[in-house]
Amino acid sequence: MSLTLDLSRTTATPAAPVNLSGLTREGLRQALIDAGVCDATKAKMRASQIWGWIHHYGVTDFALMSNVAKDMQAKLAQHFTLARPEVIERQVSKDGTRKWLIRTAPGIEIETVYIPDVGRAGALCVSSQVGCTLNCSFCHTGTQKLVRNLTAAEIVAQVQVARDDLGEWPSPKEDRRLSNIVFMGMGEPLYNLDHVSDAIDIISDGEGIAISRRRITVSTSGVVPKIAELGERTGTMLAISLHATNDPLRDVLVPLNKKFPLVQLMDSIRAYPGLGNAKRVTFEYVMLKGVNDSPDEARALVKLIQGIPAKVNLIPFNPWPGTDYECSDWKTIEAFAAILNRAGYASPIRTPRGRDILAACGQLKSESEKIRASALRKAEQAAVEAA
Repeated sequence: MSLTLDLSRTTATPAAPVNLSGLTREGLRQALIDAGVCDATKAKMRASQIWGWIHHYGVTDFALMSNVAKDMQAKLAQHFTLARPEVIERQVSKDGTRKWLIRTAPGIEIETVYIPDVGRAGALCVSSQVGCTLNCSFCHTGTQKLVRNLTAAEIVAQVQVARDDLGEWPSPKEDRRLSNIVFMGMGEPLYNLDHVSDAIDIISDGEGIAISRRRITVSTSGVVPKIAELGERTGTMLAISLHATNDPLRDVLVPLNKKFPLVQLMDSIRAYPGLGNAKRVTFEYVMLKGVNDSPDEARALVKLIQGIPAKVNLIPFNPWPGTDYECSDWKTIEAFAAILNRAGYASPIRTPRGRDILAACGQLKSESEKIRASALRKAEQAAVEAA
């Protein structure tokens, strides 16, 4: 007796509509042609119209595009979407820092943070991955395994969510509250460079969100082979998550150093496209009590970065549940900064922001792969109330 499998009724799951927010100008033009929304002769003009509605006015409904014909609005709605991701939780720190827990897809949650009074007006710290592979020992985010890279649409959506909340549509030319973007959230941006590069093209476009590339900073822990490519493709400012001045210590704090040691890292920084006094590298250095905060370490740092147009951000360690590290004493941090200043390097001490909502540097961590963070907090609160 033989059995025959009948697959005649099997239907393919329809693909989710493409979110136009994540397409570059050329990608948007081609998508309109491929979907039959308009022919190739008019696609560039139509793409420019739609681009303005999405990225300058921030609309989420094709029906609001008043200079687009009704029949074309219907075609757009049939093939595409402008939907924002779901904001699961919004928290506001006592210092004005805002943090959003955003669900971009089933099982995919990320955190993004707005920090007022940073840069020209305020900076948005965006994530480039869900989780991280780097396992930096002082970083809470590094304790979460990598789930996947974020798409350009999911990166741009973080900016859109922030601007929705800040009330910054259409794109303001003056007095904007969100003036800077820093890729310093969850993940290693250079391990997702294609999507990060596309997102930067979208965010920096002068007819849309219009945040200058000089006000966009990409931070890397030292993915040496991609550093020059980052500069060539994006023209953004570069930040290096350094934290140590010698390989043995950096191997512990930033395990990626075992693959790309300091000599390789420093060579790649010196070769960064456009590097100069008007485009300095930022070295990020978290201050860990009794670990990397001695005067000898400060002098070693001066020697390590000698000749590089740079500034050093000194970051008081932000504690998180389960860590064994402690923050350096304030006097120790000031003494460290003084040595750098005397050597000619600006070394601002970053004021901790958003610590009370776990939004400070190194504290971001979604629980996508386990229980949703919001559900966990609600469960904990319910347990307290029931006690």
